[in-house]
Amino acid sequence: MSIPVSKMRIEILTEDKSGSVVVERMARAICEGVGVDADIKVRPHRGCGSFPKDPDMKPEHFASSLLELLPAKCRAYNKVFRNNECVLVVVMDSDDKDPDDLRSNLYECTRHYAPGLRSVIGLCTEEVEAWLLGDHKAVISAYPDCDIRYYNTYIQDSVCGTWETLCRVICPDNYEDIIEIGYPAVGNYKARWAENISQFMIPEDNISPSFKIFMNALKIAAVKPVPVSARPGVRRRSF
Repeated sequence: MSIPVSKMRIEILTEDKSGSVVVERMARAICEGVGVDADIKVRPHRGCGSFPKDPDMKPEHFASSLLELLPAKCRAYNKVFRNNECVLVVVMDSDDKDPDDLRSNLYECTRHYAPGLRSVIGLCTEEVEAWLLGDHKAVISAYPDCDIRYYNTYIQDSVCGTWETLCRVICPDNYEDIIEIGYPAVGNYKARWAENISQFMIPEDNISPSFKIFMNALKIAAVKPVPVSARPGVRRRSF
């Protein structure tokens, strides 16, 4: 007997293109794992940026980063999709920010400006490479000549210069040259690593705590895309 499959829409906002392929593949695999056939759209931005000084106002003309556009995009999504089965997902790097505070602020934004939608926040501890490093089998499958010994010294989801750690793991012979190149050229390397590793990733195999929070939240939202109303005075959500 086949399991009935429901159809819904998932809108994912990411801060750049290099991580979007990882998020899209993982979101698709997570939804398939719970029997949800979702129409998934990923919308990359030009960096993280910061929340606008007045989030109620229309964004500046040249605004292009995730956070400065988030309040306006939440309003737009709420207007279009509030009566439909739609989940709004925001995925970004925590960088040097406190993950709990950032998650709380993001949920506060989505709850306030998109109250008619279920929202899910995915925070990669420091950088999206933490989620890549969280799937050992995927990394080794994509890069069988990687430096296993150095890989084993990495403490999962530690703030340690995560992309540089991944670079040293999978490019043991020339990682110093790549790291020295720096941005924006290194963005091409990061996009390539994300593409190559994510094709082997299995959500349930990932040991990254920050990824597990995202995975569990998306599972719940995909099965039951009903908005979660924050209780007055409660700012923190961990799901």
